Amino acid sequence: MGLSTGQLELLIFLAGAFGLVYAAVQTALVLREDEGDERMKEISKAIREGAVAFLRREYTFVFIVAVILAAIIAIAFGIGGIGGDLAIGFIFGVAGSALAGAVGMLVSIRANVRTAAHARKGSLPATMAFAFRGGSVTGMSVASLALIELIGFYWAFGGNVLDMVGVLFGASLMSLFARVGGGIYTKGADVGTDLVGKVEAGIPEDDPRNPGVIADNVGDNVGDCAGMAADLFETYVVTALSAMLLAYLIGRLAAPATPLLALFPNAILFPLLVCAWAIVATIVGTLFVRMRAGGSIMGALYQGLAATTVVGLLGLYLLDYYFMNGNLGIFVATAVGLIVMVLIVVSTDYYTGTRYRPVQKIAEASQAGAGPTVISGLAVGLESAWIPGLVIIAGTLVAYAAAGWYNGYSGQSPDSYVGLYGIGLAAASMLSVTGMIISIDAFGPITDNAGGIAEMAQLPEQARAITDPLDAVGNTTKAITKGYAIGSAVLAALALFAAYTFAAAAQWGHSWGEFTGLLTLSQPLVVAGLVIGAVLPFFFTSFLMRAVGIAAEKMVFEIRRQFHEIAGLLEGKAKPDYGKCVDIVTLTALQQLAVPALIAVATPLAVGFLLGPVALAGLLLGTIVSGFPLALMMTTGGAAWDNGKKYIESGHYGGKRSEAHKAAIVGDTVGDATKDTAGPAINPLIKVVNTISILFIALIVAHAVIPI
Repeated sequence: MGLSTGQLELLIFLAGAFGLVYAAVQTALVLREDEGDERMKEISKAIREGAVAFLRREYTFVFIVAVILAAIIAIAFGIGGIGGDLAIGFIFGVAGSALAGAVGMLVSIRANVRTAAHARKGSLPATMAFAFRGGSVTGMSVASLALIELIGFYWAFGGNVLDMVGVLFGASLMSLFARVGGGIYTKGADVGTDLVGKVEAGIPEDDPRNPGVIADNVGDNVGDCAGMAADLFETYVVTALSAMLLAYLIGRLAAPATPLLALFPNAILFPLLVCAWAIVATIVGTLFVRMRAGGSIMGALYQGLAATTVVGLLGLYLLDYYFMNGNLGIFVATAVGLIVMVLIVVSTDYYTGTRYRPVQKIAEASQAGAGPTVISGLAVGLESAWIPGLVIIAGTLVAYAAAGWYNGYSGQSPDSYVGLYGIGLAAASMLSVTGMIISIDAFGPITDNAGGIAEMAQLPEQARAITDPLDAVGNTTKAITKGYAIGSAVLAALALFAAYTFAAAAQWGHSWGEFTGLLTLSQPLVVAGLVIGAVLPFFFTSFLMRAVGIAAEKMVFEIRRQFHEIAGLLEGKAKPDYGKCVDIVTLTALQQLAVPALIAVATPLAVGFLLGPVALAGLLLGTIVSGFPLALMMTTGGAAWDNGKKYIESGHYGGKRSEAHKAAIVGDTVGDATKDTAGPAINPLIKVVNTISILFIALIVAHAVIPI
């Protein structure tokens, strides 16, 4: 299709604008619905005020740090030169990720009470459809904002993708702060509230007598919604831009060794064309999210995902036909991304769904006590990393070979340059379902909050009979999104690693082959970097687990104090001080997020400047290789623990308040910290170490203590 670069840029921008218009319409439809009675409105207002207060404090802290880092970047690279572009991109990357998180949360904290009001009407399909509508606002907003920011900077920088690395770093850093801060908040509140309320006091979850219940519901929004949206915005930006960056660097630095840009003139913009089509695919997919009579909630969500996948695959074929010369190898490479997505979703659903053996075995083990529950959950988490690992490896090899043999199989090795670009395309093609994946994920915190409001407002049992199954499905949808984000992070990180090697070779003044030839296990610096990178995710997550423990401990002491000192509280004759708990966990989360963020930024810089670019390359690989399975083990295993508890609560093995239920709560408590704080934070960690390495590679090559 003979469209100019300017025309392609305009089409991409219009697709992003169309997505925002769609999100605005859905928001209006959500806000016009009934909020319920006065008690429900009061509870919703308390949740909303707590969530907004936390976000305001967190964003104030983050933007102070961002301004300082932007100044450092500008000075380090020259304010009048590339430093200015990098600093501006960095600020906009931070702001874009922050805005995505805020938009997602602000809709969620208004859709929750309306979902609870819908549940009073007794229709599960209607309530499910409304909750998904609220989630779709987040999905479309995140995807559209990311696409507009990408095409805006591509146009503003005149197509110089290397200058856009600042955007990558900014989005990654904001995502890390949002995931860490929100994760510490939500799980500190959740664990403390559950331990005292359900285990010690024996009162139901979300009981209004529990002083921590508002903080718990606030946490669902700041962690599972704002943190998730910022994280997926970053995943979207980094994944698309990594493929663009790889094409840009190969075209500039590897020519004439490879004819990539001569064969595929649109190779740099192609990932954004995929993103533009994703808007269309997601909107079509939302029309298929309909729960039939006698059908399942997850089945209705999967219908939408399946429709989005089919439309996305069709779009990839058409985009390849019109803009990539109809090359079969390129189409296969892009199709691989969707296949990887489907297999990761299926695997995650198996290990976290209440219908399947892994979760049921955890519930069964709970009959023997807390110890077997924890052991069983760990086993499920460890096992769950195996299939996605094989899927990622197979997808990487197929994408590399398919794109590398762009002229058909000739019996020789594939073109390594085009093959690497194929891996970037496989990652980018996963973006064709991002809007739907985020919509499904945002469905989770909305239904979780709706269940909490229904319990606190003492709605009829028929309302809880609707919100409880929606909440249980929400745990699986959140786990699926984390698996998807981690899988795409690995593919994007591999593309970023390849981009790093090209950039390092260029700054060194030698060929790419000469630099990569140094990356062997016979080189001690490579081994040193590999080991440091491999242990980095473990060291990083140790601070997050400890932070959740500190926050939970403070919550436990405060809730116990109120139960002891406020006369008549447990009898329902007095009102707890919800605000005190909200304030405690807010301050603790903000105090604890600085050190993990500093570790993520400082470690690659320290290794680069002290041990040199070769050791830094090893660190990047080590972080990817160890971070991927660790993140899967934590997120999937944690969700399995949670749903094991919910499986018991549905009436199995004695149901609520049984000994098995008490043991399952302990397992869920352990899983809370892994699935919603430590595990998801590894995703931005991987991207931060890669992007900051590319950003500072010129300075590292020039000033490293140990040169190449």
